Amino acid sequence: MAIVDLVSSGDIPESEAELLKRAINPCKNILDQLQTTFEYQTIGILEPNWFYLRSLCYNAAKYHRVEPTIYSFIGENVQIFADPLIEKVFENLIDNTIRHGKDVQSVRFRSERRNGDLYVLYEDDGGGVPDTEKHKIFEEGFGKNTGLGLFLIKEILAMTGISICECGEHGKGVRFEMYIPQGKWRI
Repeated sequence: MAIVDLVSSGDIPESEAELLKRAINPCKNILDQLQTTFEYQTIGILEPNWFYLRSLCYNAAKYHRVEPTIYSFIGENVQIFADPLIEKVFENLIDNTIRHGKDVQSVRFRSERRNGDLYVLYEDDGGGVPDTEKHKIFEEGFGKNTGLGLFLIKEILAMTGISICECGEHGKGVRFEMYIPQGKWRI
């Protein structure tokens, strides 16, 4: 029987169950950090490839069992040239919304073309990022969980010349913009 099952079974005294509950959370955090480190140790090792943008968005949402709004102007045939860990970028954005968003009702993916470049936007309707933290959120170690998620997103994207910034209005949700220069996207 796993410790989590033992705690929830009621077979041990409540005082001992409380101690076990407090021990479980740090263990979960350590496992999360190990999993993150394991997943991201291949950044830049595998050859970049072309990925369908719409599939990346849908797969990330499916992984987290959320229903995103994916605007129709992310065309079926739009591809981006990226590190194979690009899937983790989209999954991590949704994961951050789930973990840190306040009263989030929706997540949205969309794209915009500007002067031949492509911008992929990820938005939610949660609390957003305070203005004083916008320049820090992509730094290694900054954050409420492992402090690696957004840092690694930035690193994965940078491998193929894609950049990301947070441009949302605090109190109205996040808005991450990924800038994909000409030559790194195609139809």
